[in-house]
Amino acid sequence: MPIADLGHIRLHYQCDGPQDGLPVVLSNGLGTDLRMWDPLLPYLPQGLHVIRYDRRGHGLSDVTPAPYSMGQLVRDTEALLTHLQLSGCVFVGLSLGGMVGQGLAVKRPDLIRAMVLSNTAARIATAEIWQTRIATARGQGLAALCDATMERWFTPEFRTKIDSALWRNMFTATPLEGWTGCAAAIAGTDFYTSTAALRLPVLGIAGDRDGSTPPDLVRETTDLIEGARFALIRRAGHLPHVEQPRAYADALTGFLRAQGLIP
Repeated sequence: MPIADLGHIRLHYQCDGPQDGLPVVLSNGLGTDLRMWDPLLPYLPQGLHVIRYDRRGHGLSDVTPAPYSMGQLVRDTEALLTHLQLSGCVFVGLSLGGMVGQGLAVKRPDLIRAMVLSNTAARIATAEIWQTRIATARGQGLAALCDATMERWFTPEFRTKIDSALWRNMFTATPLEGWTGCAAAIAGTDFYTSTAALRLPVLGIAGDRDGSTPPDLVRETTDLIEGARFALIRRAGHLPHVEQPRAYADALTGFLRAQGLIP
């Protein structure tokens, strides 16, 4: 259970695979922790050095008073990768994690050689929507948002499975300050101009039944970046690596091979 003391924040992280392997950073969405990626790991190619971490205010990382800025979340990730002496990573960011990836790729292009923008966008929803959700969470707790969130995240078929309880529990167990702080960061972020200036290999991934970041929104952001590719995962919502881990891993593996990063 390693904790990185970065001076301004302590972040919980996990590394899997050989240290000399291609570094692949998996960055979580709002209301989840690094366990979010557990369903994907068995399907990834051998030999990768996979880095996962709990964002500020989530999992076992420090909780600081809300609100947070996207700049803070980008700096946290930058500091963690520097602490781990990593550069030239493949950054796989889902939802909020994809927004952090966009900001980090602009700020520190040396840290990211290729990027996967999964179920994310340059701007997600509106500030008004996020402020309403924050007010509900403050007044009634995250449980009041859980049903609607699960409906946006997962297909009806998945929500009937016993495994769906894990995701409800992960969401409602998120510290209130962490969730509202990161929600405020999303509300204040518009990366359209800066993301359009990026010049690195990018794969966009969307779930065809995603109620949080619909495929057209993900494609719109992906299309901002010259030469970017796009993959649609069928029968999946906002967390396609959970509902369709093999298809998700195939899309990621194909992208890495196309860039000559793995055999």
